[in-house]
Parts: sequence; C-alpha cells; structure tokens
Amino acid sequence: MVWLGNGWCDQFAFDRRRCIHPKNHCHRCLTPSATFTTRFKNREGEVELYLISVLFMLALLGILYSAFKLFQETPDDDRTFKDKPPLLFRIFWPFIMLIGSTIKPIFSAATGETYKVLLKRAGQDYSLLPLQFYAGKILCVLLGIGFGLMLTKALGHTNIGASILLGAVAYYYPNLWLKETTVRRNTAVLKALPFYIDLLTLSIEAGLNLSSALRAAADRSRPGPLVIEINRVLRDVSGGKPRVEALREFSDRLKFAPVSSFVSALIQGEKTGSSLGPILRAQGDQRRQERFLRAEKLAMEAPVKMLGPLILCIFPCTFIVIGFPIAMKFLHSGIF
Repeated sequence: MVWLGNGWCDQFAFDRRRCIHPKNHCHRCLTPSATFTTRFKNREGEVELYLISVLFMLALLGILYSAFKLFQETPDDDRTFKDKPPLLFRIFWPFIMLIGSTIKPIFSAATGETYKVLLKRAGQDYSLLPLQFYAGKILCVLLGIGFGLMLTKALGHTNIGASILLGAVAYYYPNLWLKETTVRRNTAVLKALPFYIDLLTLSIEAGLNLSSALRAAADRSRPGPLVIEINRVLRDVSGGKPRVEALREFSDRLKFAPVSSFVSALIQGEKTGSSLGPILRAQGDQRRQERFLRAEKLAMEAPVKMLGPLILCIFPCTFIVIGFPIAMKFLHSGIF
C-alpha cells in the first residue's frame, strides 16, 4: 500500500499514476481512519467467533461429561442365568439401562406385573425385565420423535406435531412386537404338541414314570418353545417344587387353550392315579384334529386375504394394459 495524500492505494495503481478504484471508497483504497475502523471491526468479529467456538466446545464437553457420569452411575445388569435380549434391545442396551435406572423410582408395581405376564407369554421373561421393556418403549418414543424431526427437516420444514405423533406410534411398537412374538410362539407350540404327546404316550406305556417320560419325550423332540417350557418344568421339579404346581405354572405362563387342556389331563391323571396312556392318546388325537382344523381355516381365509392385493395391484395394471390401446385409437381417430 502507498499513501497518495488523500488515501491508500496499492502498488499496482500507484505505478499507473491513478487509483483503480474511483473516489477511494473500496476496501483497498481507504482513508487512514476508515482503514483503522475496518481492521478493528474485523478483529472484533474474529474475537466473537473465537468466543462462540470456545463456549460451544465447553458446552459439548459438559454434555459429554454428564452423559459419562450418568452411564457410570448406571448399575450393571447381571445376566449370568439369563438369555440374550432381542436384537434391537441389544443394540441400544446402554441407553435402555440408563433410562431404566432413571424411571425406576416412578415405575409402578402394577405396570410391572402386567408386563411380567406379557413377557412370560412371549417367552421373554428370562431375557427382559418389565422395567427394561418399559425403558425400551420410552426409547422408541425418543427415537420416533428424533426421526420425525429429521424427516420433516429433510422435506423442507420442521413439523413438531407430526414428530410427536410418530413418537406416540413408536410407543406402541414394542407391544405389537410382543404380541406377534406370542402368536408365533403359540403357533410353534401347537405344531409340536401332537408329536410330543405321542412320544410321551409311548414313554408312559413303556413303563416310565411321568417325570422320566416328560424328559425322554423332550430329548427326542425338535428344539422349540414347547421343549424349552418342558425343560423348565423339569428344572422346577428337580429344585423341589411339586410336580402339579410346576405343571400349573407351565399352563399359566402360556395361557394357551391346547396347553391348558393337556396340563389339566396330566394333573387329573396324577391326582386320581389312573392310567395316563389312554388319556394322553386321546389328547394327542384331539390336538392333531385341532391342528388340521386350524390349517383348514387358514386355507379358507386365503382367498379373502388375496382380494386386497388383487384390487390394489393386479387389477389396475390389467386395466392399464387393456385400456391403453383403446385410448390411443380414440386419440388418433379424433374422438377426444
């Protein structure tokens, strides 16, 4: 920069004997006072930017430190004699434990008993505690709201109401998953029960007592929910629980009509001392007939369920294929 008497100019303009910026009003040709003011403002803007950056870093470190302390204070979950949690719960397990320890003081016993029964029916009582399951529901709400905010932001405008609605829908997703798991489990039990009863009948008629027959039939059956429950009954009996009580708990855990009928027949035969062979054979025939009736019912429901895809997917495509040549002929003939 070179001083020309009325302002500053760069060397290139000085060499040409005139300023390349008329009237000296640009950022390169300024009076001394204007140059000082501009530099001061630039310095002030830089200081503000540094302060904002430092405050942001301090806030971020405070949040990370608070989260670290919360996770550190969260009690560990002893899973020595428990099954693995479901996949989604395993992915977010630290957050579920954190939420569970936070809401534990306000978690009611009645809600815990309700979810305990539902978890037993779904076969998840050795995988999740009621508090952990409820913490998973709260986590689904938070994830649903966060996903809704990101989705509406990506679409061009943030809609808090839609995000809250998505979070409310996500709150009921674990219940739907639990219900679906229970239905699948009951279906697997219904399929395996007739064959298991046949094996149990053969073992009883071969001279084994009921506990030995239950174990032998379980060892020769396919792995599944029924075998898991029978082994649980045998563990309870081995631990000193009366066999009738263990069988009743088995029926209460599933709350499934075929299993309840089977357990009632076993308890009745155990109490009366009558031969279990004919009773179990009749139970096997009845369970097999129920399975066939269920298959017939599903086969009769299939055409009705196919109407939806036919009307929504196949019929429109068929009408387009048929109607397109006709519409083109009308267009070429000048009718339209």
